[in-house]
Parts: sequence; structure tokens; C-alpha cells
Amino acid sequence: MPKGQPMTDFDKRILSFQNRGKTVPRPSLIKTPEQIEGIRRAGVINTGALDLVAAEIRPGMSTEDINRLVHDYTVGHGAVPAPLNYEGFPKSVCTSVNEVVCHGIPSEDEILEEGDIINVDCTTILDGYYADASRMFIVGGKTDAERERLVRVAKECLEIGWQAAKPWGFIGDIGKAIARHAHKHGYGVVRDLAGHGVGNAFHEDPEVDHYNTRKDGMLIVPGMVFTIEPMINMGTWEVFVDEEDGWTVVSEDEQPSAQWEHTFLVTETGLEVLTY
Repeated sequence: MPKGQPMTDFDKRILSFQNRGKTVPRPSLIKTPEQIEGIRRAGVINTGALDLVAAEIRPGMSTEDINRLVHDYTVGHGAVPAPLNYEGFPKSVCTSVNEVVCHGIPSEDEILEEGDIINVDCTTILDGYYADASRMFIVGGKTDAERERLVRVAKECLEIGWQAAKPWGFIGDIGKAIARHAHKHGYGVVRDLAGHGVGNAFHEDPEVDHYNTRKDGMLIVPGMVFTIEPMINMGTWEVFVDEEDGWTVVSEDEQPSAQWEHTFLVTETGLEVLTY
């Protein structure tokens, strides 16, 4: 709140939580209407890029083919692919196949086969605003029953986390709900990576853990924008990073992994999807 201005009821409500020892968002994490509109416009392009992948993905194409689709679509719509050159990442999108949890690097040598499952993670910058989402695809439309179930349950975990995220609730509620559902199906929930605030930068507070941290975490208030993106492993929750490229995250037991991600805006009544 700017100095010299009277405290609003909104500010007073946040302060009441802070006075009870809760973690509350700093003012910069509560987006202005102008910022929300900018993120929303970036989200339209981001969703369009993933829609294009959905229309084109097929057995026999390389993950580099997906990279080119996303790059050309994004640039063609006047935007920038956020992953490209981010902390040295060499491509415009992440393509994570089967046991790769996230941050897979597209390659001409990685050819998709029928029955593979792949996560395509796309982040778009438009006029300085960021939108971030990922989807799972079953290559060729059919895979074995175990992988189909994993992909389905991972999506259910996202939806359950979405339902658990209430305005004036807490970020910790999200992970508690996701973990309960994943564990019911015997799956591991990755702990080393998390959702995050997004919009004015690629990664902002709050960190959105998808497992039960047994903590409340940050207060959720209208105007916040963050991702929910649970990474659900068929086996252990543990992961490792490929030493050769320093990016590719793989399940420790090399069993399949699945992830879905949306960017959400917190409103007075719940969460609104800005890109999916």
C-alpha cells in the first residue's frame, strides 16, 4: 500500500492474517488490472501454441519438430518463447518423454513412437508479460493401460489442486489435496520442483509445492497469478538431473512421469485459467 493512502478493507484483511503470523503476499505479487490483461494476452498465444502441438503431434516426428512448431508460432504472433536461452536452456520449449519428468531438451535424434507419453511445456512472453502451461500427449492416441491411468490421474491432480486453491486460503492446501489423490493411486509426487508465481517474470513467489509440506504456506488473495503443475511419477517421487546436459529431470527409478500445468488468476470467487 502506498504511503499516505488510507488502508482499504482488502489491506486490512491481509494485515489481519499477517498479525496472526501467516505469510502474506507482498504488494508486487498482487497484479493490477493492466498486468492481468497483459498476462491474459500472453496466455492466448501460449494456449494457441499448445493447440498447434495437439493438432500436429504424431509418431515419427522428432521433439525438435515440436520445438520448431512452438517457436515459429510464438514468434509469428509477435511474442517470445521464454525458455530460449533462459539460464542457458537451448530451445524454445521443453519436451519430456516417458520417464523424463520435466525440462527435456528437444532433439532431432529423439523420435516419437506410438504409445510414448510426452509433456510439452510452453511459456510465452508478450510485451513483457509471461504465461506458462504444459500438456500431456499420448503419441498416436493409445498407450498401455498403466500409462493412460498415470496421465489421467496427473490431470485429476491438477484439477484437485485447482479446487483446493481458495481465495483467502493457503498455498499449502494445494499440495495437501494433490498428494492425497496421487498417493491413493500409489503414485509419487515430485518434491524437488514446484509451481510458482508468474506474470511479470518467468518465476515469482509464491512457490507452489504439490506435496503435503504440513505448512500453510502463503495466503492466497485475489489478484495473485501462479501456476499449478504437479509432476506425478508412477513409482518413487525422487528424481535426478542428467549430468550431460544439466537440465533433463528424470524419475529416479526411470518409471514414467506425467505433468499438467495451467496459469491461474485468483479472483474473489476462485481461480480463473489464463492459459492451459
